[in-house]
Amino acid sequence: MPALASHRKPRPRVRSTTPAIGFTTAALASVTLLSTQSALAAPAPKPSIEDVQKKVDDLYRQAGTATQHYDEAKEASAAQRTKVDTLLDDIAKRADKLNDARRTLGNYAAAQYRDGALAPTATFFLANDPQSFFDQTHLMNRMAANQQQAVSDFRTKQAEASKKRAEAVTSLETLTASQTKLRTSKQNVQNKLTEARTLLSKLTAQEKARLAELEEKKKAEAARRAEELAKKQAAAKAEAERKAEEAGSGAGTDTGTGTGPGTGTGTGSGSDSSATTKAEKVLAFARAQIGKPYVWGATGPSSYDCSGLTQAAWRSAGVSLPRTTWDQVNVGARIATADLQPGDLVFFYDDISHVGIYKGDGMMIHAPKPGANVREESIYYMPIYGSVRPG
Repeated sequence: MPALASHRKPRPRVRSTTPAIGFTTAALASVTLLSTQSALAAPAPKPSIEDVQKKVDDLYRQAGTATQHYDEAKEASAAQRTKVDTLLDDIAKRADKLNDARRTLGNYAAAQYRDGALAPTATFFLANDPQSFFDQTHLMNRMAANQQQAVSDFRTKQAEASKKRAEAVTSLETLTASQTKLRTSKQNVQNKLTEARTLLSKLTAQEKARLAELEEKKKAEAARRAEELAKKQAAAKAEAERKAEEAGSGAGTDTGTGTGPGTGTGTGSGSDSSATTKAEKVLAFARAQIGKPYVWGATGPSSYDCSGLTQAAWRSAGVSLPRTTWDQVNVGARIATADLQPGDLVFFYDDISHVGIYKGDGMMIHAPKPGANVREESIYYMPIYGSVRPG
């Protein structure tokens, strides 16, 4: 019997246009990961040359500030080391004296142990005669007084030695703190300089040329302002001389001798002459250092930092200046920029981290920064904080 054909129709296959859930999740995760990687791999926008110049200048300024901290710590450390050495020498001498006093006490104790101590009554009866008794008693009293004095001296020396030892311990702790600050300041300077050099090393030849162009533009603007100051100072000087000449002529006409004004002028001239002589010595010294390298922490004679140069220059004129810019700015009389005279100190930046020696016509001699040599430059190359005329 033939098989009956199936009356069931085959189920049509429907193609779904919706992807499988697992595939969708994986695809989205993959897209997200690729997007994140692309964002992370995208290079940061390169800073402009102007930004690089500003950053490098700021790093050098920060290095200058750290240099002043280094100079301060170095000076404090040297002074503290001298104090500690003096204290240790003093302690050694006191120890010798204490040992001498201890030996003296030991001799007294040994003598008393050997000879024994007799009561006064026994001494009287054992004496050959009354005079011998009194002589022996007097001798014993003197020995007792000497022994008592020796004990007193020993205790005094012992107390003084203990006091000095405690002072030495305190001084050593201060020295350790100063040396720690010195190391920290040194590391700060090196870090800032390394960062600046790294920035510069990443520039292309074209970018370095552009940076040099910006630097020249900055110098030209500073030179222009220096010329303006020079003209104003020259005009003010000419006006002052004209008024002085008129005053001198008037005094001569009125008195016929001009003794009074002449005496006053003579005194002023003497004072001005002394100040001028010092300024000439300062500038002569500073000019002789032109071309020598800036080295942070250096005070000469082969290299200098900014305050090391000003200190050495004024020392050549017989004037002692402190080591750091922060202390130098407080020595002498404050001077307005318009009234600057050769030899005056000009300080820069809000943190007073740089100083130069005014040479006239809006120019100064200074030790600029690492990688540069002592040179002449416009005082307007950096923002001026203020000026001082050392006494």
